[in-house]
Amino acid sequence: MLHARISGIASYLPDDILDNEMLSKMVDTNDEWITTRVGIKTRHILRQEEAGSSFLGSKAVDKLLESTGTKPEEIDLIICATSNPDYRFPSTASVIAYKSGLKNCYGYDIQAACAGFIVALQDASAYIRAGYNKKVIVVCAEMMSSMVNYSDRTTCPLFGDGAAAVLVEPTEKETGVIDTVLHIDGIGRDHLVMKAGGSFKPTTHATVDAGENYLFQDGKFVYKHAVTDMYTSTLDICRRNGLTMESVDWLVPHQANLRIIEAVSSRAGIDPAKVLVNIEHTGNTSAASIPICLDEFKDKLKPGDKIVLTAFGAGFTWGAMYLIWDL
Repeated sequence: MLHARISGIASYLPDDILDNEMLSKMVDTNDEWITTRVGIKTRHILRQEEAGSSFLGSKAVDKLLESTGTKPEEIDLIICATSNPDYRFPSTASVIAYKSGLKNCYGYDIQAACAGFIVALQDASAYIRAGYNKKVIVVCAEMMSSMVNYSDRTTCPLFGDGAAAVLVEPTEKETGVIDTVLHIDGIGRDHLVMKAGGSFKPTTHATVDAGENYLFQDGKFVYKHAVTDMYTSTLDICRRNGLTMESVDWLVPHQANLRIIEAVSSRAGIDPAKVLVNIEHTGNTSAASIPICLDEFKDKLKPGDKIVLTAFGAGFTWGAMYLIWDL
């Protein structure tokens, strides 16, 4: 029986940093207010002209290919998870494939917001297990600054730009992606949304003037559902696989908000030392947050480590994944 293992990982964060002091000069906020509420000190911002999410994604993919010794022509599928595509069409996956020289692959984008990495990795795993593909790249590329209203003090401190990519390959060992639980319910549409710019409400001068082409978030509503849904999906994946919080080596939650991470971890009853957190210096990078975090802490991870990933995003879309690390 084939399994899908992560055989390589890489990430890219742009050089420019926006810290809380800088934000306090742009909007009515301060370092103490931001740190206390969301646990973020700095975030990376892509300021290069005529560069979008594909720029970030191709940087991560290029680093991945180099670090794994993989030739671009060996890749047969690329799946890009993003809420910030370069264009409505063509796909950002196609732009990244072109930039990184992936000439022998198929590819597509998925939009699962902050849960995008888990969803895309589950897709990749299914293709691998079916024997349909041999070398799949999952890339999460998010220029979140392109949808943030920097006059909205409730949302602008939260988000940063970044990308990460993993190489997924088949193995006959019981390792890699073991199990996944995914959910979507649609009740979050009015609470975490970009109100204009789609076919339901196309962009007009009026929508731009009203700020409806920026991200909107009802923070309290989102917080409540994020904590509950990430907690319950974490318990579900553990029950399905005979895991306990003692036997789990690492919990890697979506880096949305430090208070959410702490609430999920506390309710689950896992040792805080086993929870990987890097939100303080990255902010919320949406779909890219989990793989960026995994890449940052990869030297702490050992082959055989039991890892639970959990994420929550717009829709609402949420879930958890059980991985056995093999890198």
